[in-house]
Amino acid sequence: QVQLVESGGGLVQPGGSLRLSCAASGRTFSNYATGWFRQAPGKEREVVAISSWRSDRKYYADSVKGRFTISRDNAKNTVTLQMNILKPEDTAVYYCVADTLFSTLGTDYGYWGQGTQVTVSS
Repeated sequence: QVQLVESGGGLVQPGGSLRLSCAASGRTFSNYATGWFRQAPGKEREVVAISSWRSDRKYYADSVKGRFTISRDNAKNTVTLQMNILKPEDTAVYYCVADTLFSTLGTDYGYWGQGTQVTVSS
């Protein structure tokens, strides 16, 4: 079992930055792909960014390319999402995910955090 706990969400003005962190416990996730999904009110859940366990393969949604960066520290069992140049449309609950398969489908991830709210508003 892997438990995931996100932190770092909050309210930020458009153009600002936030850094989300996800800490894993229960077992090492160094062999797991990890990443972030988000869901805005009234919208479907969407993938944001995924990293392979060696960080040699990364995926970013087109909407966040060039603005968000995913990174992980397997020694510390953490994965972070640095979000820059935030836009109101980035407002959503962000979820950390982990599982053995590198995938952009939420249904392929068996481990999810509880979510952290990100609100981009002036």
